Amino acid sequence: PELFVFPKQKDRGTKMLTYIGNVTVNGFPGIDKKKKPEFDKPQIVKTDVDQPIASGTKQILDERGAEGLVKWVKDQEEVLLTDTTFRDAHQSLLATRFRTHDMEKIANPTAALWPELFSLEMWGGATFDVAYRFLKEDPWKRLEKLRKEIPNTMFQMLLRSSNAVGYTNYPDNLIKKFVSESAAAGIDVFRIFDSLNWVKGMTLAIDAVRESGKLAEAAICYTGDILDPNRSKYNLEYYTSMAKELESAGAHILGIKDMAGLLRPQAAYELVSALKETIDIPIHLHTHDTSGNGIFMYAKAIEAGVDIVDVAVSSMAGLTSQPSASSLYHALEGDKRRPQLNVDAVESLSQYWESVRKYYSEFESGMNAPHTEIYKHEMPGGQYSNLQQQAKGVGLGDRWNEVKEMYSRVNHLFGDIVKVTPSSKVVGDMALYMVQNNLTEDDIYERGESLDFPDSVVELFKGYIGQPHGGFPEKLQKLILKGQEPITVRPGELLEPVSFDDIKAEFKETHDLELSDQDAVAYALYPKVFTEYVKTAELYGDISVLDTPTFFYGMTLGEEIEVEIERGKTLIVKLVSIGEPRPDATRVVYFELNGQPREVVIKDESIKSSVHQKVKADRSNPNHIAASMPGTVIKLLVSKGEQVKKGDHLMINEAMKMETTVQAPFSGTVENIHVTNGEAIQTGDLLIELKK
Repeated sequence: PELFVFPKQKDRGTKMLTYIGNVTVNGFPGIDKKKKPEFDKPQIVKTDVDQPIASGTKQILDERGAEGLVKWVKDQEEVLLTDTTFRDAHQSLLATRFRTHDMEKIANPTAALWPELFSLEMWGGATFDVAYRFLKEDPWKRLEKLRKEIPNTMFQMLLRSSNAVGYTNYPDNLIKKFVSESAAAGIDVFRIFDSLNWVKGMTLAIDAVRESGKLAEAAICYTGDILDPNRSKYNLEYYTSMAKELESAGAHILGIKDMAGLLRPQAAYELVSALKETIDIPIHLHTHDTSGNGIFMYAKAIEAGVDIVDVAVSSMAGLTSQPSASSLYHALEGDKRRPQLNVDAVESLSQYWESVRKYYSEFESGMNAPHTEIYKHEMPGGQYSNLQQQAKGVGLGDRWNEVKEMYSRVNHLFGDIVKVTPSSKVVGDMALYMVQNNLTEDDIYERGESLDFPDSVVELFKGYIGQPHGGFPEKLQKLILKGQEPITVRPGELLEPVSFDDIKAEFKETHDLELSDQDAVAYALYPKVFTEYVKTAELYGDISVLDTPTFFYGMTLGEEIEVEIERGKTLIVKLVSIGEPRPDATRVVYFELNGQPREVVIKDESIKSSVHQKVKADRSNPNHIAASMPGTVIKLLVSKGEQVKKGDHLMINEAMKMETTVQAPFSGTVENIHVTNGEAIQTGDLLIELKK
């Protein structure tokens, strides 16, 4: 009978050709469709394969434990370096779009040529959901592949405390499970922060990291200006007091997370000096070089005694990224605290990244010079290029300057809060919402009762992201919550624990898929995003094996590529021709796969057989409920003829990772519904008609 148990056909070739055909015909989301550019092939850095890779901080941690490594850091005279090229550098410069395919090629040379690093920041933050959402690859696999190639340097990740790597709060057991899985998979240093500097929101994550035997680097997010007497909310006493709290909470290292690059050189000297007198644990400084003052600021911080600073290779440094490692090395010539590194070797790594960066040119932020506006709008470096992509996605690309201006105004509207993911995303969501709808601060106060604020804004003011220093503006909070009661406790205490067994059982039933513990954690963090990733994998297979130009641009007629789908198994693909459009708006795309003809049918999204114009809402008609932003209808919550009360939820929409719940502006009856679940909508489209 076992003869009739047939293996499941992978059909990897056809699935891959379907992806290539689709991106060739329709383009890649976020990239204007155009002919595939010609790129020079990046030169892989050559290393001596017979020379063993030098031991590094990974071995110190494994042999001496977390406390032993902390003692080792404190014994070093030279300042230590963390390289962010594999994570925050590309997140900040290129909207987090770098693929594992390109990182893997430079991983082993990095281990061989830069063993003096304190750590390699290569995971966490936005890289987790972007991998699933846009790059269609598994972030856990990135961690696994890079760990295999880099055995000597500690891996570091960015952990948003109770937000993990998401944009909302999660149950306590999910945070603990995420930390334990990440530690087991290869993360050694967890930079833990709370987006509102709420220490109570950080303690669970600190404890979980300590239990895993890894390094807990608890970070203070720097905002405001300690040199400005008019901005006393975040003064020197505020930072030293928080540092003492974090040391008492179990932090092995204190991080200073200057996520917007607001820390001026003299302020850095005074802040680090004060912290050195206050706490006994090492200090690790992170900044973004948006203003162009990063190297000077680091020099002052190093003079004051900072132990570790974040840098990137030169070709991925500067602007919204971190300062250049090589530039810092040369700037500190003659200084006894100059970092140890082979500057020529690091420059050779930089040359690889410089050539690969060209693949991602469509995601560049457009900033090509120091940007001192940062001291005004205070937008985090890691958010700048991402928010710019969001603005383009909702049709505000040509109003980017207005969005930046509004970002600053929203911050002060909210009471001058700490701005880092996810709180920075809330400020960005509100800025997009206000620009899209031509709203001012006065409009918010005058018309707040009838406005449907983005869900992230409601969550913030409800207390689900945490509690800001000094509290929320009371009048604004009441307007936004519309009668809902805010919370003041840690949100994780109120949330039901996640059942990972239930998640696995559900996926086995719906997708006939056995989820690993890592998969179950990913689903619990991002159910919609992970499910879409699974559907994409079912449709296209593992497309992470494609070279980056083909992944983003498809192929040109006559082009031939090689794709290694597994070790020792390579497919040779040639694009032969693309057929004319058929009546059903599809095209046949003809390939050769290992010399054999293959064809796939692709829907050409640019061809419409019939154009359906959606009804627009009459702005003067109070019964018409219109879309406030372009996006997609996620879920209708009412049906035609249903009685609703003022404030009842009518539907949930999504636009570029921002969900908005549409609420009833008055009590009445649902007279008509003009959209369906999954339907794309534009600003001003009529969604629902109510009748009093």
